[in-house]
Amino acid sequence: MSWKHCNGRKHQMNDRTKDEASAAKRTTVERRSDRELVVTRWFAAPARLVFEAWSNPELVRRWWAPKSMGMTLHDCEMDVRTGGTYRLNFGEGMDFFGRYVEVTPPSRIVWTNEEDGESGSVTTVTLEERDGGTLLVMSELYPTKEALDAAGTGAAEATHETFAQLDELLATMR
Repeated sequence: MSWKHCNGRKHQMNDRTKDEASAAKRTTVERRSDRELVVTRWFAAPARLVFEAWSNPELVRRWWAPKSMGMTLHDCEMDVRTGGTYRLNFGEGMDFFGRYVEVTPPSRIVWTNEEDGESGSVTTVTLEERDGGTLLVMSELYPTKEALDAAGTGAAEATHETFAQLDELLATMR
């Protein structure tokens, strides 16, 4: 139970109201500089579960691809450890691949995105547990302004849907 201030008075919030308030905190996408795009999202699950959903290939298959786009993750190879590699195959030559630069369970994963060659980004996901929930911050750092401009924000914008799918998965993992 928590307290909410309205018109100078305290009102007690029940668990359902808290859940609704949490749901209102949707994914945010922000261009922080000429080279960096940052996505944030609060998840009502402990960091260890959010980390597992990001590092277990069978779980990644269940939430990574936006359902509305009709994409299917055909193959998901992930060796989630510092120095490990990954490859996500969506068919028709659409592969995403790279290597893990840093993996610190359950709080941080950093990987390269090598499918775009030298213009590929480095993704950093940090998980900060607070009050049984987790604040996720995902940064995409590009080598140049032009590389970020060329990539656009489409993938980051799709995280609104994929993170909602991740929410659904996390609810089944408790």
